[in-house]
Amino acid sequence: MKHALPALFAALLLGACTTATTRPPSVGYGRYLEPIPGSITYGGQPRTRLTKAPVGSIVPHQFFDDFGHKVYETYVIEPDRSLRLVGRRIDYDIFGDMDR
Repeated sequence: MKHALPALFAALLLGACTTATTRPPSVGYGRYLEPIPGSITYGGQPRTRLTKAPVGSIVPHQFFDDFGHKVYETYVIEPDRSLRLVGRRIDYDIFGDMDR
């Protein structure tokens, strides 16, 4: 029993470790960001295309997530006129806007 408890504790600690490659990041910048509810590309590309904006243009987007946090996303217009999500920042302001 004396040796079983440390082995069990070590197994629990190792089980809690995960690698970054198993799940795409939800915030930050990179090519592996996945859309979340509220994102422009959540559920697929929008039906309308941005035809007047030049390829490579940056499109900012902001919305509130399911928890009421403000989310800022950045998209880039691809050559086929689709949008690629390249950045996301979530404002975890726990005190809220004091002016409201």
